[in-house]
Amino acid sequence: MLQSLAFIFVLMLFIPDAYIYWLYIRKWNKAQWVRLLWWMPSVILAAGFIGARYIGTQNPMSERQSIIAWLGIFILCIGVPKLIFMLIDLIGRILHAIIKPISMRWFAWLGTILAVGFFGIAFYGSTLGLSHFQVKEVTYTSSRLPQGFDGYRIVQISDIHSGSFKDRPGIIKEMVKLVNEQQGDVVFFTGDLVNQRSKELDQFVDVLSQLHAPDGVYSILGNHDYGRYFRWAQPGDEESNQEHLEKQQFNMGWKFLKNQHDILYRNNDSIAVIGVENDGNPPFPQYADLPKASEGTEGMFRILLSHDPTHWRREVLPTTDIDLMLSGHTHGAQFMLFGWSPASWIYDEWGGMYQEGLQGLYVNVGIGFVGLPFRFGAWPEITVITLRR
Repeated sequence: MLQSLAFIFVLMLFIPDAYIYWLYIRKWNKAQWVRLLWWMPSVILAAGFIGARYIGTQNPMSERQSIIAWLGIFILCIGVPKLIFMLIDLIGRILHAIIKPISMRWFAWLGTILAVGFFGIAFYGSTLGLSHFQVKEVTYTSSRLPQGFDGYRIVQISDIHSGSFKDRPGIIKEMVKLVNEQQGDVVFFTGDLVNQRSKELDQFVDVLSQLHAPDGVYSILGNHDYGRYFRWAQPGDEESNQEHLEKQQFNMGWKFLKNQHDILYRNNDSIAVIGVENDGNPPFPQYADLPKASEGTEGMFRILLSHDPTHWRREVLPTTDIDLMLSGHTHGAQFMLFGWSPASWIYDEWGGMYQEGLQGLYVNVGIGFVGLPFRFGAWPEITVITLRR
């Protein structure tokens, strides 16, 4: 499987290289060293990608996988723009062969513009895009909301994936600063604190402990928080890893909800905050016990923290009258352009506010990243939800 993927990536690199070389490079420059130089980026990238496949641990998201991820970014910046140019130029040549008046030159220019544009997106998304924080102001209105909570401000963050920022701790510090500046009444974190091991969080415990709000910081588990993406050496290591992650959240002063609920009070009124374990479509884990977590909250205005937004249509809408569910998980596929994201191919609800009758769902596209260190359009998100009657 890995060798097949390596072969595909090598082809993606060298087919556009050969096309552009044969039709353009060899005609424009006769110097042998310039011609050889044209091939060097793809040769180096292909060698790095194939070599990384056979180095280090087999664990997903290990240091080796981090190297592969960055090689993937270089492929996005170098290989894909060449592929785009080749496809547009080839279309122009085919059309010119069929309809002679059509100029190939215009297609060559269009291919160049699109290739340069894609390079700009890939470069920005893999550098400044990772810290391009976006604070989104959202209003959720419900006639069921108690009067005392009219104007109540919720700050939601999700999918920190702290292991992805081990070399960029400043981004987490900036996130904490921005969250605190929103002066929310409460902070909700909706899962995926780490990539695969609780030890990833160790270097961020102090800074995340600085998150504060009058009613506290609440958190739940996401699919990555169970340690299921790591190959553990000994039986029981996975359970110990999760216990440590839960203890870390306690040490940070967070209120961790594991199929539990808590009550918030304001001006003699109250609302319930329900937090469940991850509940996603297979192969994602389904550990939520919503009836248990909700017991005793019947008749109250209820906010549900559930990491995976698919939980909303599978259980929340059909079986409960929960007013508002807050989720993360999708990352908005870490890419959005003109309001569209590839996440829409997989999720009916992938980012923003959704409403069915009196019930609402907000999907936060998260802070961190998994796989490619890249975000464009689906910027790292801090959501401020104001509750209104």
